[in-house]
Amino acid sequence: MAAFEDLIHARRDVRHFLCDPLDEAEVDRLLALAHSAPSVGLSQPWRFVRIATPALREALAAHVDEQVARAGKIYEGQEDRLYRSLKLHGLREAPALFAVYCDEGTETGHRLGAMTMPEARRYSCVMAIHTLWLAARTRGIGMGWVSILDPATVDAMLEVPPSWRCLGLLCLGYPTSEEATPELERRGWEHRTDWHSTVVTR
Repeated sequence: MAAFEDLIHARRDVRHFLCDPLDEAEVDRLLALAHSAPSVGLSQPWRFVRIATPALREALAAHVDEQVARAGKIYEGQEDRLYRSLKLHGLREAPALFAVYCDEGTETGHRLGAMTMPEARRYSCVMAIHTLWLAARTRGIGMGWVSILDPATVDAMLEVPPSWRCLGLLCLGYPTSEEATPELERRGWEHRTDWHSTVVTR
């Protein structure tokens, strides 16, 4: 129990990666563990697309850089300066890169639980992502989830089926350092609230 609590607290959203390659057998094992995540109706709707070519990796990184700049236009003054100083992805450095999708047209699971709440398929994919995140952490591997992107642009780059919905890009690799505090908190962007503030009693 204590080890699991330590794992939860040690999980970080990693943006700074060493270039050391990951063992492919280890990557396969992590994906197998992610595939063990719970899913609505046992639909297993997650789809992991491995980015294997340097040209496609660079195209995705350039796209995210553009989206980061565009998203930052809402900030002003000190907040703008802090935003522009943040490193928001490790797409160029991480040795393993995946786009993660939800197949919203899957017939696996016979639509059980998804007819009334179709978004439950996406929630299932998030469970798979979180399982992957924790499994990677137990092996000293870090993960970063990149969401500052235009899904339609990424879909076109990867030529995925029309029923797939992009949930982001996942960077996997060994972190340059082990940190006890989230980077955004260390940099003064935001602080984790007390859990009591998220509970509503009626």
